[in-house]
Amino acid sequence: MAGLAAWVLAVVLAGAIVYCLLVLEAARRYLSQTRPEPETLPPLSILRPLMGADLGLAENLRSFFVQDYPHFEILFAMRFTTDPALRIVHLLQQEFPDVPTRVIFTGDPPWTNAKVYSLHCMMQEASADILVMADSDVRADPGLLRRLAAELEDPGVGVVTCPYRAIGGPSLWSRLEAIGMNTEFLAGVLVARMIEGMRFALGPTIAARRSAIQAAGGWEYLKDFLAEDFVLGRMASQRGLGVVLSSAIIEHRIGSQALAANFRHRLRWHRSTRASRPVGYVGQLFTHPLPLSLLLVLIRPEWWFFSLVAIAARLLAAWATAGWILRDPLCRSQWWLLPLQDLLSFGFWIAGFFGRTILWRGHRYWVDRDGRFHRLPEPSP
Repeated sequence: MAGLAAWVLAVVLAGAIVYCLLVLEAARRYLSQTRPEPETLPPLSILRPLMGADLGLAENLRSFFVQDYPHFEILFAMRFTTDPALRIVHLLQQEFPDVPTRVIFTGDPPWTNAKVYSLHCMMQEASADILVMADSDVRADPGLLRRLAAELEDPGVGVVTCPYRAIGGPSLWSRLEAIGMNTEFLAGVLVARMIEGMRFALGPTIAARRSAIQAAGGWEYLKDFLAEDFVLGRMASQRGLGVVLSSAIIEHRIGSQALAANFRHRLRWHRSTRASRPVGYVGQLFTHPLPLSLLLVLIRPEWWFFSLVAIAARLLAAWATAGWILRDPLCRSQWWLLPLQDLLSFGFWIAGFFGRTILWRGHRYWVDRDGRFHRLPEPSP
């Protein structure tokens, strides 16, 4: 029995090595794409849903006020005037009086996905046809809008989605998650782009035409999905609209959660991914060469060289995304955390197969098999 398990592991590990080689080629192709300058600079509306004053929020928002772009407006959405983010927005309005801004108060969201309701409210007030949607924890360089405008000049492109460099906070768990995003998540995105094309979008920053959002069913359709970003890209692609992985890389400031909160967040992400891409989620087995190598050595110690090759391939793939593309200083300075992150990621991947409940902003939700989710009744006191 142990012999059979060893051979099965060896076959899977061989697949993991092939996957790592695919990451290298996918990274090369991403970096080789041309970066044209925009010929026209259409007006843009930036939509930023807010809830609370997270660490670094002022600088995150300021990075969009200082964009090197002639015609843009910024819309903010929050629930009530008591939100502490409002004070930060007012200070930035005073600092940049020439930037057109508006604040929209949505009240308690009637939709399951509160972010989607905020985007719906802002889109109704936005003046431009092209909408740039950015989460509150996103920070960008001044050339972001020009890059997005260039990539949307092709009338066949409906959605442009930005890869991101995750910036962790002081806690160990936050840094581990950032390392995982920069070495594992982006690798999967690049390989999927190379093999099947972009048929999905990434949540932190998306630029889309109004027509593409409507073609995807509108916010009224997307409101019931936990991963509305993924569904927006998928539906736009199915309607024949191009989805582009931008050459502009933004910063995703993921904060500094304690262990319990971070683990709940990561489990929620894995269960959401399983619901959005069930077949792809199973295929993520091949993205874990390090834990698979350790298992193989435990069963067959004499096969250590094969495991060593797999680990080397993993390190090269991690360098291709975190070092080559993202130029991530965290992975460069704390590379020794990568094995711990890989083991944690493998554990979360396994845990993601079990259960469909998630905890999000203090409330419990049930995730359906198609990716829709709904709030569960609160337990009786």
